[in-house]
Amino acid sequence: MAINRKDVEDIVRAVGGKENIEVATHCVTRLRFSLYDESKVDAAALDRNELVKGQFSTQGQFQIVIGPGTVDTVYDEMIKITGGSRSSKDEVKNAAARKQNPLQRAIKTLADIFIPILPAIVTAGLLLGINNILTGPGIFFDEQSLVQVYPAWSDIAAIINTIASTAFTFLPALIGWSAVTRFGGSPLLGIVLGLILVHPDLLSAYSYANASLEGTVPTWDLFGWHVEKIGYQGQVLPVLVSAYILAVIEKFLNKRVHDSIKLLVVAPVTLLITGFLAFTIIGPLTFAIGNAITDGLVYVFDHFALLGGLIYGGLYAALVITGMHHTFLAVDVQLIGSEGGTFLWPMLALSNIAQGAAALAMIWIVREQKTKGLAVTSSVSAFLGVTEPAIFGVNIRYRYPFIFGMIGSALAGMLLTLNDVRASSIGVGGIPGFLSIFPNQWGVFFIGMAIVLVVPFLATMLYGRTVVRRYEKQAAVEAATATTKAAATTATSAPAASELNSRSSVQAAQEPLNILELASPISGTAVPLEQVPDPAFAEKQMGEGIAIEPSEGKVYAPFDATVAHVIKSKHALILEHASGVQVLIHVGINTVSLKGSAFTAHKNIGDKVKAGELLLEFDMEAIRAAGLPLITPIIIPAGQDMVERIEEKTGPAAAKRTGVLTIHLKG
Repeated sequence: MAINRKDVEDIVRAVGGKENIEVATHCVTRLRFSLYDESKVDAAALDRNELVKGQFSTQGQFQIVIGPGTVDTVYDEMIKITGGSRSSKDEVKNAAARKQNPLQRAIKTLADIFIPILPAIVTAGLLLGINNILTGPGIFFDEQSLVQVYPAWSDIAAIINTIASTAFTFLPALIGWSAVTRFGGSPLLGIVLGLILVHPDLLSAYSYANASLEGTVPTWDLFGWHVEKIGYQGQVLPVLVSAYILAVIEKFLNKRVHDSIKLLVVAPVTLLITGFLAFTIIGPLTFAIGNAITDGLVYVFDHFALLGGLIYGGLYAALVITGMHHTFLAVDVQLIGSEGGTFLWPMLALSNIAQGAAALAMIWIVREQKTKGLAVTSSVSAFLGVTEPAIFGVNIRYRYPFIFGMIGSALAGMLLTLNDVRASSIGVGGIPGFLSIFPNQWGVFFIGMAIVLVVPFLATMLYGRTVVRRYEKQAAVEAATATTKAAATTATSAPAASELNSRSSVQAAQEPLNILELASPISGTAVPLEQVPDPAFAEKQMGEGIAIEPSEGKVYAPFDATVAHVIKSKHALILEHASGVQVLIHVGINTVSLKGSAFTAHKNIGDKVKAGELLLEFDMEAIRAAGLPLITPIIIPAGQDMVERIEEKTGPAAAKRTGVLTIHLKG
């Protein structure tokens, strides 16, 4: 696709110039930057750029949305302009990570290790759920399982269990592969390390407790040093620390061993040293630490069940915002390995549903079509276990849905912990999460599910409706008051030919003008510019003014004026008063993309208009259907020397009658 080179040059300038770009890459839809100083980014310039569809900063990366196909061409052109080298996504991630604090880096490291192996864990969890249905007593028959009543299904269940449990049986191998890859070592050595730690010649970690009580734990005798000969099934810390040590040793040897003998030296020496350290020091120490953490959590949830459910169930969604929820993947895995089940994952699953229910309720609260669509899609996503779209796209934006979601999740969390509801596996969140719950606890879990569906939904709906009704009632009162005042003013000002003429029209005819009253050109609600979802307007980069949330698709002249300019796409125009003051009326945000299809202009450049004359009509439904905001900025463009100061009046606005701006002129 052909692009304008100047637009790409403008993007480079807007991100602070090529000297501000540390590394840059792209994915299917967007440019990804690690910038030296993000404060140098000119967001308004990016918003004005025709190539840019959106922009945001996350986890140390600044990202500019371009669109599929076009982004490849833009990236190629940008490399030519800057003279920079091509970078991979990992290089950008690593550069961005260096700007994070130690806690953020630690959380990111855990996420980088566990997220790649989640597909295997999710699959195992789903299959174990099917096995639970087949083997769980009391699901289909009283006190008996399906395989007990129909023995022919027992081997089917056994095969499913074998397939499902493999990922958990050899979990250290999966973690070893992912961790060593993350730490910069050979993935194959990471797999071998994980398999070493669960070798069948070792005493299984699951049998360690009984063997310890019986005094039958096997040991190695290393010249009088007795080391327990145990495996680390279901353990996380031993393989994580060992993987880090392995990567360090391997990288050290790779730099110092000649290429001709690397194959004979690097891998054998690395595995030998790491293996000895794992069995003699790292394993025993981290095994004890892991068990201590597990015991501490179990103690808290055993003795303070309500508190544990309230805190974890209620605050899990807040952890998602910070990214700290990734750290609990390791805790869940450790609990499953040590305790045979985790009491944390069931609360996570219900927290997903709670945020989805709150987002779903916003469909009946918000009026903007784009937000309605986002509420639908993000709630479905949350019900299936992915909450970020609902949290960041809807609930945090309005705050109260997020809070009610946490309240519902906290109530359900207390119910689950009081009844010690546990999951046999992790990875399945949201509504499908019941598959990971032990079947004999499904009843309580489904009650918890009902709580997180009903409480956040109803609370959000009722509170949201109350807020809307209160606002509409206040708006009606203020509108009636404004209308009464306008009528009284008209009755006492006989020289005025019509209520459509503002104070400025009278003054222009009778006395020197020093105050220009601007009547609302659109019916609706006047709000501060800060509420406009466009930095160029919200940050008053184009000038001061006010914005109207329209209730009618018509724009009227706010005073006697000359039409100084009409934008080609008809979504905006500029009026000039006899005093020289110019006013910009810009209908909607990003409505230039409609290319005039939703607009009908009734005046042309150079036309003389009277206060109250119809200037423009716009199709509100067509603009909403395009997913664009209707909010309309009324701007007094910056740089007009005759303007001394501007006063804004927010609230209900009646077109042609309610004053929304008072412009004080010099002299």
